[in-house]
Amino acid sequence: MLHLSPSQASSTLDAGGVIAYPTEAVFGLGCDPNNRDAIEKILQLKRRPWEKGLILVASDMQQLDAYVDFSALTLAQLAETQAKWPGPFTFLMPKSKTLLPLLCGQFETIAVRVSAHPVVREICDHFGGAIVSTSANHAGEEPALTVAEIESIFEHEIDAVITGALGDNPQPSTIIDIQTGKILRS
Repeated sequence: MLHLSPSQASSTLDAGGVIAYPTEAVFGLGCDPNNRDAIEKILQLKRRPWEKGLILVASDMQQLDAYVDFSALTLAQLAETQAKWPGPFTFLMPKSKTLLPLLCGQFETIAVRVSAHPVVREICDHFGGAIVSTSANHAGEEPALTVAEIESIFEHEIDAVITGALGDNPQPSTIIDIQTGKILRS
């Protein structure tokens, strides 16, 4: 398993690889959201049913344009996202018609976040877009908090670990359905 800087992650992502990287609260697993094989690999590694969908993380809203139907949101809903981003808030938003179904699972929405974490932002900026973001763990188990835990859980199953520190958030992001206002995880 390679250990790479955030700026080096894009070559692994471009090649269809899976990376582990620090986020605001826990280590995440990520890949190119347009690469079906890479998404399937993450789902297999996590032992996660595809029906649950995945989160996309970006460094700015424009990186989410290909995945979210922003035209279906009201001005007030857009203002709410802009007030909370970048930050530890994941919003369920109307999905675009062109995204891979594995990303949203059985839902008509896609989960997206604009991160304030410097490592995540650097990865997305060098990659040139959003990436998949899901906690680095097997389904139902605690997420990895260290590189040593990543190596123990996934051994040689992922392509690279991106160096950097976790953020200061004690728990993963709050998840809010932007259209209903319902908080699904706090």
